[in-house]
Amino acid sequence: MTTRGINFLDEWMAEQLPDTIIDDPMAIGVLAERAVQAAGKEGIPTTDISEEVPSVFEVIAEAMDHREGGTP
Repeated sequence: MTTRGINFLDEWMAEQLPDTIIDDPMAIGVLAERAVQAAGKEGIPTTDISEEVPSVFEVIAEAMDHREGGTP
């Protein structure tokens, strides 16, 4: 992953992931697709993200698993 790709994904997740923990694979899949689409709009090719992160889905799922928030 390029530095630009890493920075984009980190910033996107910080801004876009919900504060509550989500363990629904469908919802995580939608978030992963949104991240890839947003990267494309910023001129960041998918390959810049997937070079070292084989699955944006898995990265987001792990991030959600370690989220500090939680459901009330």
